[in-house]
Amino acid sequence: QVQLVESGGGWVRPGGSLRLSCAASGNILGINVMGWYRQSPGKQHELVAQITSGGSINYANSVKGRFTISRDNAKTTVFLEMISLKAEDTAVYYCAADPNTVVVGRLFQFWGQGTQVTVSS
Repeated sequence: QVQLVESGGGWVRPGGSLRLSCAASGNILGINVMGWYRQSPGKQHELVAQITSGGSINYANSVKGRFTISRDNAKTTVFLEMISLKAEDTAVYYCAADPNTVVVGRLFQFWGQGTQVTVSS
């Protein structure tokens, strides 16, 4: 089992910045990809950024150029730096992880509890 704990959400004005953190514990040696999903009311989960154990990174088109995913050297903490935030970025953001490097057609296996990000004036 893998435990994921997010922190860093909150309220910010449009154009502002936030940094989310995700601390992983448990059987993290079996994890090959970590990422951030988000979900806003009435919408499906959206995978906004992911990083593989080999360091490959992908972003959703909606956040390219504004969000940056990174991790610490121990590969136990993943960060999501968000700049130029927009109202449409408002959502619950979830840290997630999976044993497979490539995940298609399903959500990642392990999830954190989520942290709310609200962008409004």
